Amino acid sequence: MQDANFKYHLQLHFIVFIWGFTAILGELISLSALPLVWSRILIALSLIFVYIKFRKISLKFTPKLMLAFIVSGFVIALHWFTFFHAIKISNISITLACISTGAFFTSILEPIFFKRKIVWYEVLLGILVVFGLGIIFSVETEYISGILVALFSAFLSASFSIINGKFAGKYDSNAISFFELLGGLLFLTACMFFVGGFTPEVFHFEKFDWLWLLILGTVCTAYPFIASINIMKYLSPYTCMLTINLEPIYGILLAVIIFKDQEKMTPAFYLGALIILSTVLLNAFFKNRKKRKDI
Repeated sequence: MQDANFKYHLQLHFIVFIWGFTAILGELISLSALPLVWSRILIALSLIFVYIKFRKISLKFTPKLMLAFIVSGFVIALHWFTFFHAIKISNISITLACISTGAFFTSILEPIFFKRKIVWYEVLLGILVVFGLGIIFSVETEYISGILVALFSAFLSASFSIINGKFAGKYDSNAISFFELLGGLLFLTACMFFVGGFTPEVFHFEKFDWLWLLILGTVCTAYPFIASINIMKYLSPYTCMLTINLEPIYGILLAVIIFKDQEKMTPAFYLGALIILSTVLLNAFFKNRKKRKDI
C-alpha cells in the first residue's frame, strides 16, 4: 500500500509539473483568455472522446449524474478562464503565487463537504497563506486586478478539487472527464456569443499559436485531467491541493528562465511567495508525524 501511495504521489508531482508549464503556454499564445480556453477544451475533449471510443468505455449515467458532471465542468472552465486572464492582465509569477492559495480554500471547504473536523495545522497553514498573500498585496500594487482574479481562480480550483473528490472514487475517470469538459465547452461557447461570437478577430492566430494550443490541449490537459481525477481515488483533496502548490515553483522558475526580466519581481514578492509555498513542506511534515503516531 505504501508503494502504491508513492506511485500516486510521484504521478501527481509529474502532473503538477505539466500544469506549471501551462502558464508558460498561456503567455506564449496570443489569443485572449476566453478563445484560448475554449480551444484548449475542444482539443482535449476530442482526444478524450477518441480514447473512450477506442477503449469502449461506457458513458451511460443517469441524467441527474450527467448534469452534475456537466455543472462541475462549468467550474473548471471558469477556473481556467480566470487563470489565463490573470496571466494576461498581470504576469505568470503573480498568477501562480496566488493560485497556490487553493490549499487555504480547500482546508475550509473540505470539512464542509466531507463532514469532518477542521484540523488545527490546516488552519495554521491557512493563516500562513494569508500572511504571505498580504506581503504580495503590499508590494505589487500595480497587479491588484490580476491578484484578485487569480485568487478567485484559486477558489474555483479548490471547489473543483472537492467536487471531483466526491466523484472520483465511484465512477470512471475517463467518463467523468468527458462530461466535465463537455460542460466546460458548452459554458464557454455560450460565453463566446456574449463577447461577439466566433469571429476571425477573436480567433486571430499568430505563427506558433496552433502548436502551443495542441501541446496545451493534449499533453497539458487531456492526460493530466484524466490522471488527476484517478489519483483522487487514492489521495485526499487537501493532499492533492497542497501538492498542486508546487505548480507555482515549477512555473515561476520556468518563467524566469524563458522570459527573464519580464518575470523578475521584487524581493518582497518572493518572500511572500516563499511563505505561501512553505505550506507544502509543513503539510507533509504534519501528515507524516500524524501517520507515525497512528502506527
